[in-house]
Amino acid sequence: MASLTDPLGLLRDAAMGAEQLGRGLLGQERIRLAVTGLTRAGKTVFLTSLLANLLAAGQGRRTLPALEAAAGGRLRGVRLVPAGIESLPRFDVAAHLAALAADPPAWPGRTEDLSTLELTLEVERRSWLGGLLGSRSITLELLDYPGEWLLDLPMLSQDFAEWSAATLQRLRRGPRAEAARDFLAFVDALPAGTPDDEALARRGFILYRDALRHCRDRLGLRFLQPGRVLNPGPRGEAPILWFFPLPHPEGSGLAMLLARRHAAYVADQRDNFFEPYFRRFQRQAVLVDVLGALHAGQEAFEDTAEALAAIAAALRYGGSWLDRLTGAGVDRAAFVATKADHVPGRQRDALAALLGALVAAPQNRAEGAGAATAVHAIAAIRCTEDDVVTLEGRPVAAVRGVLLRDGRSARIYPGEVPLRPPEPGFWDHGFFEMPEFQPPRLDAQGVSGVPHLGLDSLLAWLIGDLL
Repeated sequence: MASLTDPLGLLRDAAMGAEQLGRGLLGQERIRLAVTGLTRAGKTVFLTSLLANLLAAGQGRRTLPALEAAAGGRLRGVRLVPAGIESLPRFDVAAHLAALAADPPAWPGRTEDLSTLELTLEVERRSWLGGLLGSRSITLELLDYPGEWLLDLPMLSQDFAEWSAATLQRLRRGPRAEAARDFLAFVDALPAGTPDDEALARRGFILYRDALRHCRDRLGLRFLQPGRVLNPGPRGEAPILWFFPLPHPEGSGLAMLLARRHAAYVADQRDNFFEPYFRRFQRQAVLVDVLGALHAGQEAFEDTAEALAAIAAALRYGGSWLDRLTGAGVDRAAFVATKADHVPGRQRDALAALLGALVAAPQNRAEGAGAATAVHAIAAIRCTEDDVVTLEGRPVAAVRGVLLRDGRSARIYPGEVPLRPPEPGFWDHGFFEMPEFQPPRLDAQGVSGVPHLGLDSLLAWLIGDLL
């Protein structure tokens, strides 16, 4: 929501509200859906499946039954909006489907930059008398971007001193301290008032960047800032990124240089990313790899919980009188546990309950601000079937799929998913197996849709009321 001291923001929000109202009167509504989430939660896979299944549903395939039911069976067609003069890259659904159609099939590549795509949904109007009154044309606008960038949201409300204190506190805790040993030794040796020296600043940045990469790639941690250090995007490692936290963040010299870069980075992210894109979207899906965090261990799981809480607190959920007046602001947000096919059917409710426990506090804050929230457990592309294995002489629920590493079919007992954040003693047992499965081989055109679990129910909740 734009503040009362941001007249340009108010005008932008009012213009968006007027545009939505005008489109509605003409039967040409627009739904804007942002797909966000922690890194490696499967955003690209999610969008590929969403697009393929919507296009197939538009051709009469029953790929999204819950969404079709929410639309009252009135969905008559879905087509991609042709490329125009957009300045952002286009989400390459054809390339991602081609990867899934390869022999052997491969998972789509990770998101490295912003991308968008639009679909046109033709939906029959229904009068209050029950008859049909011709079709409505609804544009579904989608936004995809690297998960690392989402973690910059909490930085928008922190100055350099606040950010330094919070970041160093996390770095000195648990396995992070060893991963960041060289960086911490470097900054701890810097006295207050260290002179402004570019070579020193570059050395500190490189040590900090390497520590973040170690935390992400070897420890499975997610709460790592700034996001563009890990994924700088097409601009590369520009000087605006060359800052790092300091134990003595105030004063002149090096501290002032890093504080200026921090402030410039935050302003750049706000002005060129969050403001022009986030404020436009009415609906959000926040994807979380809860199972991956459980598999990575206590530190990674608690880090994911902390990151998710910080993101949820920073997201603008809307619902105030000004949002209702201008038509701006997110009014519906779904928190989504991905890769639900990695556990058998009876454990998927536990997976959703666990994510619900992680977002319970932010969820209540969102509801207080007027946004509806929900928790879902889905598999955007289903690559396993439920099965049974024998464990210590008794049958237990398992999943069966083709392992990515060697192409071998295997039955896996993943362990029990807890209903709430585990107690410390839980982590004393190596309980959870999380292999990578090969995706099913699909038709490159995607005309038959993509097998999934729960994607239709999620979409029905996110956008079904607008169809």
